[in-house]
Formats: sequence, C-alpha cells, structure tokens
Amino acid sequence: METSILNRLDKTAGAYAEKMMFKDEASGITFGEFNRLTKAVGTFIANKVPCGSPVAVMSGRHVLTPACFLGAVRAGCFYAPMDGDMPKARLNQIIGVIKADFMLVDRAHLETAQSLDFQGEIAVFEDICDTAPDDALLAQREATLGCTSPLYVIFTSGSTGVPKGVITSHQSLMCYIDAVAKVLSIDDTDVFGNQSPLDYIAAVRDIYFPISFGASTYIIPKNEFAVPAALFETLNREKITALCWSVAGVELPAKLGAFDIGKPEYLKKLCFSGSVMPCKYLKIWQEHLPDVLYVNQYGPTEATASCTYYVVKEKVTDDTVLPIGKPYDNYKVTLLNEDNTATPAGSTGEICVSGPILALGYYGNAEQTAKSFIQNPLNDNYRELIYKTGDLGHFDEDGVLHFHGRKDRQIKHLGHRIELGEIEETAKKIPGVTDCCALYYKEKATLYLFYTGEAASKQIVLYFRQNMPAFMVPRKLISLDSLPTLPNGKTDMQTLKTYFK
Repeated sequence: METSILNRLDKTAGAYAEKMMFKDEASGITFGEFNRLTKAVGTFIANKVPCGSPVAVMSGRHVLTPACFLGAVRAGCFYAPMDGDMPKARLNQIIGVIKADFMLVDRAHLETAQSLDFQGEIAVFEDICDTAPDDALLAQREATLGCTSPLYVIFTSGSTGVPKGVITSHQSLMCYIDAVAKVLSIDDTDVFGNQSPLDYIAAVRDIYFPISFGASTYIIPKNEFAVPAALFETLNREKITALCWSVAGVELPAKLGAFDIGKPEYLKKLCFSGSVMPCKYLKIWQEHLPDVLYVNQYGPTEATASCTYYVVKEKVTDDTVLPIGKPYDNYKVTLLNEDNTATPAGSTGEICVSGPILALGYYGNAEQTAKSFIQNPLNDNYRELIYKTGDLGHFDEDGVLHFHGRKDRQIKHLGHRIELGEIEETAKKIPGVTDCCALYYKEKATLYLFYTGEAASKQIVLYFRQNMPAFMVPRKLISLDSLPTLPNGKTDMQTLKTYFK
C-alpha cells in the first residue's frame, strides 16, 4: 500500500534513473539525480526541524524547485510554496499564517527572503544540495508519514483579506493524479509542457505525473506565452505531447495568431481549467489539431485541483458553452439548495464535493475550516464531510454537470436575479470584444462591464438591447487595454472595483 508520494518517487527513480524528468531552458535533471537531491535536502532539513513541520519554499521557475518541495517531504515534513514575485505584504501574510521555522530558497530569492518578516532559519538550496544523505534518518522520517499526512499547503485568496492555506494530503493528491491520468491516458511516453507557476495548484499535475508515471515535464519560459512563434517552436523542439493549462494559457496563442505560424506537431492531449473557456478560441485549436484529446476540468483547490471533467468530442462553435462534466474517480458531487436540502433533478444548486480528495482544511484556521467543510446535510447516518464550493450548477438528464457561475456573483438588480456570468457570456459574443468582466456596484445599483477589444460602447449597448432584457443591459462600460489578473490567471475583480464611481 502506498502510504506517501515518496513510495512512487522511489519506484519511478529506480525504473527511469537515467531518463530526463524535468527540463527548463537552461538545464535538466534525471529521475536518479532528482531523487538524490531530495534525499540530500531532506537530510539537511531533518536535522533542523521536527517531522510534521511546515517548510516554506521560495524558489523560481526551474528544475530544482520540485526537488525543494520533495526534499521537505523526505524530511517527514510538508511544503508551503511561495511566489517571490508577490508583494512583500502578501508574502508576510503567508509567513504569518504558516508560522514555519525553516525556509528553503534558491539563491536568486535569498535577498527577498531576508527582507521579509521571517524569524526562522533560511537555507539556500544550492548550498545544501551536496549534503550526504542519511538513509537511516530519512527512513525514520518517512515512517512517520501516513496517507492522510499533509503534503503541501497552497495559499488562495481569503474573503477577509488574509490568504487561506489549503492543506492537501498525500492520499488526496495521489487520488487526483490517478483519476486525471486515467482520463488522459498518461504514461511514461508523455512529455508535459508546464505553464502554471510552480507554487500554484495547477502545477501539481506537471510535478506529480512524472513522479507517479515516469512522464517528463518541460518548464516553459514565462515570456514565451506572449510570443507565439517561440512558444510553438518550444513545444515542437521538446516534443510536448500533453498540456494541462489554464484557460487563459490556451486562449493566448489563439488570440495572438500562433496557428498562422505553425502548430504543436506532437500534441495529443490538452486539458484546461480555471475559468470558463471561450469556445471561439478552442475552435481554433480544434481546427488545426482535430485529433487532440480536449478535456475541460472544473474544481477548487479545496478538492485537490479539479473534481469534474468533460471530454470535448463535439466540434465547438463561437457560441458553445462547455459543460463541466462528470466527477472524476474518488469524487462525489452533490447539489444543495440554500437551506441545505437536496436540489431537485434538473434544477440549479450549489456544487458540493466529497470524497478522499478533500483538503484537510485551512492551515491554522479551524473556524473557517468548520464553515467550509461540513457534515453532508443529506446524510445523518455517519460522518461524511463535504466542501461547499460557492459555485452553482445543474445536472442534465445524462448526469452531466453544467456550470452557472459563482453563488456570490448572483445579484438582485431592479427586483430581478441576475447572473453576472450570463452578462459576460453575452458580451463575449459581440464582434470586437476579446475579454470582459461584469461587476455590480450595489451601493448605486449599477451594472458595470469592463472589456477589452475594438468594439465601441454604442455597439455593445445596442447588442445587449437587442438580445437581453433591459434590466440586464450594463449602464457603465469601461474599455481597458487588458483586464488585471491575479497570479493564478483569474481576473482581479478587486482592482476593477476601484473604477466604481
């Protein structure tokens, strides 16, 4: 029985010792080298902190970062990745939550780490990577790990303004990785092209598919996503077969005309998640790569990245709205009404998730954990926790789940209930609108539409008046060169709200 992810790492490192595991633009690391590094780092950390401790990790976009993560795990600990490019105030908030006594950094981030309100010990990865592994000590530490031990803590935004640290266990991660691998048919011939920041939840696929199945991952330079020719050239040079990208990452090459230059010749699988896919861009991918497997994923960090999937078999059109599909193995999805009763068949309710893939909760925040992870109100016979996502959806007659936006994005305006997501989907159908975000200024009962593209405001208003009820026509239209985004690629709505007048 696999008690931890280390069981998988040892197995793949033994089977693929000389095979390239991770590559970036400057270097590469084999499975054997990677495993040796995790043991060196693990030995150093084990001599510094007790097992079960959090280890803060601030490392860049390169092949050594996953070794930092797994080095912490080798020490019988768990890691909390931090993006050194975040504002110092945000990093200090994370430090205040995680309360780690030890931080592992690469040399490039040492100065940043030293400038923070961190009172513990800071070690530079490059200075400790030659530590002689202490196999006896590491065996003792590994023996303390169980399948429900914490593996990592990833921070998401919190409604109170303080980031929430979502704790994921070894079991939850392995359940998720196995479920996705089954749908995508992942094996040791696959080469992934990493797009997500390595400290972000979506990157767990690019890190743990190699660890679990002997696949490889190439870490694509961030700047190439704005240069279509360079991006596709990299995908072909590295013979990339699989991409697990954010919707924004899939959109951008299509927006920038990448397919006018070439196409990823080796690509076989593309899954995307994080937001609603504008199908006018997915259509471009399908037209040029009709034999690729396209999978739409949905799910929160609290349910280990994604909980449902939809294999896109149909040829999409500009107006297609993709379902979010059916639950992965080891996931159960339930819809609840506002009073926590069962949502009738075909009706819209809040999406709630349960199963062994649920997070252990929010680090150091028992109160918020108790609010978000609750006993299933439909089951009073035994303990069954569910996570209430705050998202709305409905199951169709085939048991396929359809997404209806955020519960907190449902507003009441002029006596009518309105989904802001519906306004956005309408705006995206207008020629000349490339991206948009609808918000509601409650104090002045005003609907705002922020948009990018060449469309004129009069054109947008006319389209809404011709296609939507009068109460759903935005009163304030603001054209921007680009929508502000958060580190995870989602729209930064708090920044947009500064435009409210």
